[in-house]
Amino acid sequence: MIDFRPIAAILGVLLAILGTMMMIPALVDLVAGRGDFLAYTASSVITVFVGLSLWLAGRSGEVEKLSLRQAFVLTTLSWVLLSAFAAIPFMWAETDLSLADAYFEAMSGLTTTGATVISGLDNRPPGLLIWRAFLHWYGGIGIIVMAIALLPMMRIGGMQLFRAESSDKSEKMLPRAAQMAKGILASYVFLTFACALTYAFCGMSVFDAVAHAMATISTGGFSTHDASIGYFNSPAIEYAAIFFMLSGSLPFVLYVRVLAGDFSRLFANPEVRLFLSLVALFTVISTVQQVSGGINEGEVALRNGLFNVVSIMSTTGFVADDYTNWGPPTEALYFILLFLGACTGSTAGGMKSFRIAILGSALKQHLRRVIYPNGVFPVLYGGKPIGDDVVASVLSFAFLYLATFMMIAITINALGFDLVTAFSASITAVANVGPGLGPVVGPSQNFASLPDSVTWLLSLGMLAGRLELFTVLVLFLPSFWRR
Repeated sequence: MIDFRPIAAILGVLLAILGTMMMIPALVDLVAGRGDFLAYTASSVITVFVGLSLWLAGRSGEVEKLSLRQAFVLTTLSWVLLSAFAAIPFMWAETDLSLADAYFEAMSGLTTTGATVISGLDNRPPGLLIWRAFLHWYGGIGIIVMAIALLPMMRIGGMQLFRAESSDKSEKMLPRAAQMAKGILASYVFLTFACALTYAFCGMSVFDAVAHAMATISTGGFSTHDASIGYFNSPAIEYAAIFFMLSGSLPFVLYVRVLAGDFSRLFANPEVRLFLSLVALFTVISTVQQVSGGINEGEVALRNGLFNVVSIMSTTGFVADDYTNWGPPTEALYFILLFLGACTGSTAGGMKSFRIAILGSALKQHLRRVIYPNGVFPVLYGGKPIGDDVVASVLSFAFLYLATFMMIAITINALGFDLVTAFSASITAVANVGPGLGPVVGPSQNFASLPDSVTWLLSLGMLAGRLELFTVLVLFLPSFWRR
């Protein structure tokens, strides 16, 4: 049987931190003279109490010697439980959301998806807006640590490719994570601070700058306005958002090395080079589509194309202009982009660029074997051969990724929604992007009109996509729970 004591202890600490941070929106609303501060204060008390109770109940367990099965359970329960408690303020505050919608909003925040069921953001209490932004920021740093410390050990979807020597044994997982956390957190805080200053310099209010900085570096996408970045109608703000969305899309381990003085690693990384190359390629295609369609031209076309491509590929989901009005070719292009994602060890979701590179190399290998059956053609990544276990893991992930997307999409379509809504809502949840396509969940709309059944389904999709699918699905295997 699995010893849940160390799991409970860690979950308790995470909940206590989350509950303490609920006092931030409480103080913001108190200063603003809004009554919602009571809802956040009550939520904080409950969350901290449960967190401390879990910690006291589990502190006798050996936290530093988590087994592989405990790591799977801990990873999934972290997002499930944190989302449940983060949803309490959404139900008790002015928004008065149902349980399904509140959980959806909290899950969207912590997984940095950015899909929302809340309308009228321009007139909402400031505490609500800063709470949504903080959920992105809190979830984003958790995603980075998970991607660097946990998933490589679990050998999920080719993530073992990024396993460092010191993490080869599961019992070393937490000490190593603690060792890396300082540099990662420093990089994360520095980028957030720099982003906020840049937004403020470009014309945002201090409040908007802080909220959007947390949503940008976490590649989340929650805005303080219904029109998102488009509300500001500022090319300077859009270029700033592009730069910092790209910053949040790159591996944070590389930033730690940059802080240590090793600048060469940042652009020598094969995944970074591929990601930036894909951004450049699709920006050119999007710009050409706009110019040839008579939609925009010159710098405006280039800026819109670059902003939308970066926003979608980084899975941030900010919107500067409703690109669904640009015609079918653009919608088709952006639908493809919803699948891709950015880099491993970043806050972005999606397929990840390293998997795209490995899939391309595996396809190339297979074609060569068709022509030369007796030839030896290794699968390469970054110019180096990789093991069959990594290739098999990536292929399995790609299949499951598409299968999960299709199952959710077919279910939504069966519930009465059109194919564009069903397909885009499904992939935007699984890839943790945010807005979808079409008249129901498009960039100028939100997810408020969806029934509870679809909302719960998309919440599950966001969870599974954020945790690389296998982490969640393996818990449903009976063999996982046997001794």
